[in-house]
Amino acid sequence: MGKSDSTLLAIGGGEMSEATEVMDELLGLLKRKSDPRVVVMTVATSEPESATSKYISLFRERSIKHVDAVDVSLREDAFDEASVKKVKAADALFFTGGDQLVVTSLMGGTPLHKIIHDRFNEGFIIAGTSAGAAMMSSSMIVSGGSGNPPLVGGVEFGPGLNLIPDTVIDTHFSQRARHGRLLTAVAHYPQAIGLGIDEQTAMVVKGNEFKVIGKGVVTVVDGSQMRHCDLPYRDMHETIGMFQTHLHVLPPGYRFNFKTREPIAPSLKALAGQQNS
Repeated sequence: MGKSDSTLLAIGGGEMSEATEVMDELLGLLKRKSDPRVVVMTVATSEPESATSKYISLFRERSIKHVDAVDVSLREDAFDEASVKKVKAADALFFTGGDQLVVTSLMGGTPLHKIIHDRFNEGFIIAGTSAGAAMMSSSMIVSGGSGNPPLVGGVEFGPGLNLIPDTVIDTHFSQRARHGRLLTAVAHYPQAIGLGIDEQTAMVVKGNEFKVIGKGVVTVVDGSQMRHCDLPYRDMHETIGMFQTHLHVLPPGYRFNFKTREPIAPSLKALAGQQNS
């Protein structure tokens, strides 16, 4: 087992009990394990007890018997030996929504952070919704307005946990009209791939590829071929000009290769079959 055997599910938010395709994918991965153990990570939320109860019930209702929780409300909690042991014994982690900055600031560089990366490099399942998905990127959007064009100062950044290198992830994407803020992020970090995930939709990342599942789309913004960006010459809150920025819209069944930066379409015959069924 190694990193190539690990799977990440970055979920764009929304009510998980209604995200049937996403839950089916996660349960399918879990049931490949013998008597799987899930640890719910409530670090991002300000209501850990409510989130723990909700997600433990969600998994147990779907026949996952061994579900535990780890909360990190203070940075010292990420040094707790019992919590580290829970993660070490788990087959999968599930990060709840909340505030992604709390995840990185309370966990970054701690024993709990280290064991998560160690497990990921050994072969592991890590799922996260909303903030729990945003924190997987290398450069993380901490805050920014929705429904705006690309703006200087329109986004505040922080380092993510870097589970998906060279990326910036945004969530609730189409529902909250966050296209402008992802473009702003890519204008600042054109070396990173911008990924906007809709609600009840997930990127399933394995190796150098991800596939899209769920009810919405994943929007990919690739600035690596951008020939013009006037960000350095603009004043605060002015709009940003960008040329030759590649944008891909990937519905369920589509894939994307991080290494080649190329989208991959499913068989058109398969799509035609879905329409006719």
